[in-house]
Amino acid sequence: MNGALFKNAVISGANSITSSKSKIDDLNIFPVPDGDTGTNMSMTINSAVAELKNLDSESIYIVAKKTASAMLRGARGNSGVITSLLFRGFYKGLPEDSDTASAEDIVSAFGCGVEAAYGAVTAPAEGTILTVAREAYEAGKAYIEGSDEPTLAEAWRSMVEGARASLLRTPELLPVLKKAGVVDAGGMGLCLIMEGMLSVICGGEIVPIENDMELADDIRDDVFFKKAAAQFDQEINFTYCTEFIVTRDPRCKKEPAELRAYLETIGDCVVVVDDEEIIKVHVHTEEPGNALQAGLAFGSLLTVKIENMKEQHKNVKAEAKAEIEEKLEQSKQTFEFAPPEAEVGFVAVAAGEGLTELFHDVGCENVVSGGQSMNPSTDQILEAVMATGAKTVFVLPNNKNIIMAAQQVAPMVSDRKVIVLPTRTIPQGISAMLSYDPELSPDSNRQLMLDAAAGVSTGQVTFAARNSEFGSTKIKEGEIISLDNGKLCITDREDPVKAAYKLIKNMADKDTSFITIIYGEDISAQDAERCFDMVRSKFDEVDVTLVNGGQPVYYFIISIE
Repeated sequence: MNGALFKNAVISGANSITSSKSKIDDLNIFPVPDGDTGTNMSMTINSAVAELKNLDSESIYIVAKKTASAMLRGARGNSGVITSLLFRGFYKGLPEDSDTASAEDIVSAFGCGVEAAYGAVTAPAEGTILTVAREAYEAGKAYIEGSDEPTLAEAWRSMVEGARASLLRTPELLPVLKKAGVVDAGGMGLCLIMEGMLSVICGGEIVPIENDMELADDIRDDVFFKKAAAQFDQEINFTYCTEFIVTRDPRCKKEPAELRAYLETIGDCVVVVDDEEIIKVHVHTEEPGNALQAGLAFGSLLTVKIENMKEQHKNVKAEAKAEIEEKLEQSKQTFEFAPPEAEVGFVAVAAGEGLTELFHDVGCENVVSGGQSMNPSTDQILEAVMATGAKTVFVLPNNKNIIMAAQQVAPMVSDRKVIVLPTRTIPQGISAMLSYDPELSPDSNRQLMLDAAAGVSTGQVTFAARNSEFGSTKIKEGEIISLDNGKLCITDREDPVKAAYKLIKNMADKDTSFITIIYGEDISAQDAERCFDMVRSKFDEVDVTLVNGGQPVYYFIISIE
């Protein structure tokens, strides 16, 4: 194998998994999938494709090194990191500066990739992509040892067959897979990459990208495509999936092993990978800030991604997300620069005409369109800040997944002070705005507004994005689900109005003074009034308010104070 053949094989492998990434995503069966496996692996390997298309080299060592470096930098999610480790170990296992590699060299290098992947994972679990990779290598090694004249094509074919056989055994190794009736999603992704590479190695043909490509019959069997059985929050040890890349400071004498050892004390699923220039980190933790601070001891942060895994189960169906993104695209905002003349100004993030108007009514000069499943970028929030003509600008993200993007704005602004209030929900943002006292300083108001936000309980009524299980209750895709301060609770699974009413009954108590019912774009005014009347009848001594928020995703957003 030379560099050109390996390059085409990687491109073919990328096309293969890209064609079936959505089907791999459907295999995610854990309580809250740590990202979408197929999408993460596809984006990881395609980051290398982008680099390889501009690379013209006959040296397999150079091409493999370039592939490994690009995949490490572009790795997303645990499965993507492990995939990048396999390719990084592969390149390091090749004879140095070699132009070509024999069948024996290729299998041996693949074994080095397996070793690197296992070595970087704190507690390797069998029945995962690691097992599929290891047993693929073992099959290739057995072929090499049993053949007098091994060929590259047959060696790779043996590894593909070993990977497929291993994949079909993953449910026997992981009880959670067997219970849900699926194979391991990461293992499936690796099989598809290796099969795409096989097409080039055996016949010289690059697999084309085909949307919704069908999978092999034995893997496509219904038992392996039953949708996930999820237990939601109950089985998650740590909340935040934290990933970052550190550009290594040559003056730092610390070893990356020290970083890994520390991360293991504050979380799990720790993966730390390094080369001469960077350190790539993945960890599940309750302390993402401490993880980042530890990384800074080794150099400067190049990229950072933090996701709340306990919130991911609330993501809407792909079709709904596409519709939301289309609407956002159609209503792109433009903000005009305003010099900082007033003392204080406000920027909020919200989706829906009603909510936008509500935030304007309570004092926000600019409202950035966005929310669940359509997070605005840092640049969009920056534009809104620069269009707010005030010396101090408060920013209310109103969503957990938008806080970090908002926080990046402050150091980018020099002509005005930016204070980001980490509001996680719309009710928190509204309560914070209503508590603002113009007689107090910005810093005093910051604490006052934070305290007000903390005193609000948020309820949400939406629909299930996938089939799942909550305790002993089976939930079907599309059924109504309710969230009490982010925690799933079963109320009414058919009528969003009844679901909202029951949720409010569960959340309100004798100390409740205010209930605000915000209804979304999929609720009629008549149904909203029905909900309002039911709640007002039940809580006749509480101040109940009905608001047309027009928000997507959520039928109702409830504020309890």
